[in-house]
Parts: sequence; structure tokens; C-alpha cells
Amino acid sequence: MFSTMKSSAIIACAVLGCASSSQRPEVSATPINPPPVGPTPTTPAPPTQDYLVYVVAESADQVHLVRFGPGGARLEKSQRVGMMPTEINGPHGIAVSPDKKHYYVSIAHGTPFGTLWKFTTAGDTLKGRVSLGQFPATVAVSNDGALAFVVNFNLHGDMVPSSVSIVSTDEMLEIARTTTCTMPHGSRINPQGTHQYSACMMDDVLVEINTQTFEISRHFMLAAGKEHGMNGPPAAMKAAAGGAHTGMAHDSAAMKASAVQCSPTWAQPSADGQRVYVACNKSNEIVEIDFKGWTVARRLPVQNGVYNLAVSPDGKFLVATNKRSQSVSIFDAASAKEIAKIATKRRVVHGAIVSPDSRYAFITVEGQGSEPGTLEVIDLTALKSIATVDLGQQAAGIDFYKMVPPGGQ
Repeated sequence: MFSTMKSSAIIACAVLGCASSSQRPEVSATPINPPPVGPTPTTPAPPTQDYLVYVVAESADQVHLVRFGPGGARLEKSQRVGMMPTEINGPHGIAVSPDKKHYYVSIAHGTPFGTLWKFTTAGDTLKGRVSLGQFPATVAVSNDGALAFVVNFNLHGDMVPSSVSIVSTDEMLEIARTTTCTMPHGSRINPQGTHQYSACMMDDVLVEINTQTFEISRHFMLAAGKEHGMNGPPAAMKAAAGGAHTGMAHDSAAMKASAVQCSPTWAQPSADGQRVYVACNKSNEIVEIDFKGWTVARRLPVQNGVYNLAVSPDGKFLVATNKRSQSVSIFDAASAKEIAKIATKRRVVHGAIVSPDSRYAFITVEGQGSEPGTLEVIDLTALKSIATVDLGQQAAGIDFYKMVPPGGQ
């Protein structure tokens, strides 16, 4: 068991790109040649409002609230989370409720199971927590705020199909656990609120869950040359139900990883819900899936180690973090052209979220070694990084809180 768990963690680290000690380049914003399709970089205009975002620092066991506005960017407040005082608890994902009254934090580490915590945005009062599966990661809250969908990434366990936990946020009670595939990550819900999406890193699969029935409605095989969509759950889930994958040995785990082509780490519905973008971390592609036809619309070659994705609410931009190339890519969503590649201050680029006015992208960067984590602010009109804030080590999950007048609460 120990060797299998260790193998899973090492393989995942190799695919995702763990921190290294290489020298980092200077911060810059580099438009892509030939001349881009879409907006032309301009001189940044200062913000007229304050933008508040939540960030978790995975190795510091902290939740940060960061403010960016006319006065620049600064850390507003921080709090520690987790139950193990002498161990790293590992907060990984964070999501703010639609009514802005609560936020939810997934705690990856446990004994052995992780948890989901609920806090008030006013006062950071703990309102409840619930035990989930192994290494709960990305969190998405339903459009009505009643449910939280949390992927159980199972980083340190056997390489067998894991699950998505569905939590009733009022009672903080897990009401369903849907088995999907191996190492699910990147939980996101479409704008219509009808489907939740996640991607399984070790099965090259995109999974769609019906948010009313909690059942898998469709899945899509992502490997180049093998693309196809089908109704119902993937074969990995069916095999797991029959016990075919239990007790996977070290050599079998290595063989499974070597067969992975895409290694998807994120699934992001478009602003209108008619497309689903999937980040292929291993093959350095974004696969664009047509929602209605459940077919590949486009395959986009992208930068090394594409990891998380975000879309602007106006539908114009697709933002991709590049975990292994210390950069963020901005795409014109209509043409699928990369219009800017923006270098980050530190290595191991992680999460992304776009402000409701589609003006700014907020990016988390984990850092390496003893470096602090970082939040970077990118102006989507100027296509430049315009502000950074140092945070706790391994800045990871991020979500937008709200826009307020300068200095407002």
C-alpha cells in the first residue's frame, strides 16, 4: 500500500510540475507573434473600484482576503484553518456562495479523510464542517448556493477511481458521493446550473454530472486520436463498481500513468455554457468540447504545463495558468488565438479567476522552496501584470468575493 501511494504522488508531481530551484525570469508581458487577433495592449487605466478575492495558501494553512483597487494591491486579512496543529492541513480549494455570505474551504489532509469547512464572510466565523473523501480539492457551489460539489483528488491513495462529494451547504452534510474516475480535479458548474464538470488526470476523461440527480450524464475521452463522447459513466467507474481495480500494484500504477496522453487537470464551461474547455497538462493542449454535440470543437496547442482555466463573464477571454512555464496565457475566446503570454513573478503558477466586469484576471502562484506564494493581477485590456501581493506558501485555490467602492466593505 505504501509503495503504491508513494508512486501515485510521484507520478502526479511529475505530470503537474512540482517546484524546482531553477532561477526565475524577470516579470514581463509578452504579446505573441504574429500580431494577435483580439484586443491590442494599451496603457493600463487605474481601477475605479476595489476588488476583493479569497486565496488559500496550501502549505501555510491560511485563508487570505486580498484587496486590489485605486490604492494598489494589499493583503486585507488572514486566518488559519485546519484541525492538526503540528501538521500541514493543506487547504486546497475555495468557493464563495452566490449571496456572498459564506465561503467554503476544502482541507486536503486528514486521518485519512479530508474535510469541507464553511465560514461567514462577515467575521470569518466557522459555521460547520463535514468529512469527505481522500484529498478533497476543487470546490464549486451551485447557482442557488444549496450544494457544494467537491472532487476527491485522492493524491496519496491507490490509483483507483475516486469521486465527487455533493454537500448540502445548509446542514453541511454529504448527501451523495458519485464515483467518477482516477484523480478527479477542477470542479466547475455551467452557467445554467444544470451540470458539474471535472476531469480525471489519470484516465484522460472529462465527466459531466447532472446537478439534480447527482448521476453521471455523459463522459468524454480526451486523448488525441481517441476522442469520443458517450452517455453515462466511464468504463473506469463501472470496473471499480465490480472491484476490478482494487489493490493496484506499483507496476500497474506506473503502466497506467505511462498510458496517459492528456492528463487533464481542469474543466471550465464557457461563459454561455455552450463549450467546455479542458486543460491537458501533459500534452500541453486545451480541448474545446461542444456542449450540444458532445464533440471536439477545437484542440488548442498551448504553453508547457497548462493547469487551471478561467473565462471572462463577457465571453471574450479564456485565461490559462501554465504551471511548468511560469506564465499565464490569455486567449481570444472567439478565435482561440493566444493574444498574450505573461510571465509571473515566481514559479509554479496555479489558479485563476476573472472579475465580474471582465477587466482583471487574478492569478495564484505557489512559489518554490521557502518562497512565499503570490497573487498577481493582470489587466485584461492592457494585457499586463500590474500588481502582486506576497501570501502564505503555496498559494493555490482562489475565488472572487465582490467589488466595492474604494475602501468599502
